[in-house]
Amino acid sequence: IPVVYPVALALDFGLSHEEFSIWFGILTLVVVEVGLISPPVGMNLFVINSMSKGTSIGQTFLGVTPFLISDLVRTVILVAFPSISLFLVQWLY
Repeated sequence: IPVVYPVALALDFGLSHEEFSIWFGILTLVVVEVGLISPPVGMNLFVINSMSKGTSIGQTFLGVTPFLISDLVRTVILVAFPSISLFLVQWLY
């Protein structure tokens, strides 16, 4: 994050510094979440698989596919429309 944040800030997404910080934080959390459930390194998949005896890791990977697809779609939407993640913040302040 300390390396990527200044580079992303310099790309000028048309947001103020505060808005960009909030949007980038939300986007970072979503991407980390996708990384935790995506094969081959998805740590959450190995935890789930170890708790369900008799289920292969392949079945666990297949079972998480719809969630992975929906998370990727959500990530694309958040990148395309940053105002979605900023709506609640702008409404409250």
